[in-house]
Amino acid sequence: MSVRRASHAGSWYSDSGKELSKQLEGWLSAADLSHGPARAIIAPHAGYQYCGACEAFAYRQVSPVCVKRVFIYGPSHHVRLAGCALSSATKYRTPLYDLKIDTQIYAELESTGHFERMNMTVDEDEHSIEMHLPYIAKIMEDYKDKFTIVPILVGSLSPEKEALYGKVLAKYLADPQNLIVVSSDFCHWGQRFRYTFHERSWGPIHQSIETLDRKGMDIIETLNPSAFTDYLKKYGNTICGRHPIGVLLQSAAHLIKEGGLNGEKLSMKFLQYAQSNKCCNTSDSSVSYASAALVFE
Repeated sequence: MSVRRASHAGSWYSDSGKELSKQLEGWLSAADLSHGPARAIIAPHAGYQYCGACEAFAYRQVSPVCVKRVFIYGPSHHVRLAGCALSSATKYRTPLYDLKIDTQIYAELESTGHFERMNMTVDEDEHSIEMHLPYIAKIMEDYKDKFTIVPILVGSLSPEKEALYGKVLAKYLADPQNLIVVSSDFCHWGQRFRYTFHERSWGPIHQSIETLDRKGMDIIETLNPSAFTDYLKKYGNTICGRHPIGVLLQSAAHLIKEGGLNGEKLSMKFLQYAQSNKCCNTSDSSVSYASAALVFE
């Protein structure tokens, strides 16, 4: 058994199971259930003091009774990766309880020849997957022995690679027993992020950032992967989970095109938006957070 430690517990979120559980419960009960049961969600991955309340809006849409597997697509922040990588752990630790990796699904994915393995150091350095684990553990706590997780680290993919992985993973999105979690923050604005786009006609900096983010969110809701790629090219918005989002959009597009929906319709909706700080001048910086749910109707 190789267990990935909860390496960001005690800094990015509480390492006390009791305290963490109470905090997550508070955020979840403050969020509305308005677009569920979710088959996929997009939610942020910053420290909980910044985005925990926003993240709850995505997790509130999940119906745990349906879920047997949770796929987590997290962007790679520290290593250059041209494709996607799987964990070398068999369990992921959280302050609540340990989450088991689905070795059968991992074997299926590896057999495609498109996935490599990340080592434990890379895994434990990365926060994009870990920041979702306490929320997953919390919403699934009544079914803790009845589900597995499928963590996937997503590299800097070309649009062609996003389409390839989208196609490989489409059948898992189509399965009602699966939940897909896409880990992404939105605009990283400021000199420290080397991104200071400001459209003055959209108002002060923080309003310009929100308008920019909402343009992207509106495009994601249309489930059109090439329109999202065009938007990123046009504005260069620093959405760190753009490749995981691209993979999800490609999976959805594949199901729509190939008729893998059994008459169902897909509906993606953003439910909450927040910024870590209101930027008013060029020395400020902020990160935006957004939560969305994809429903099969």
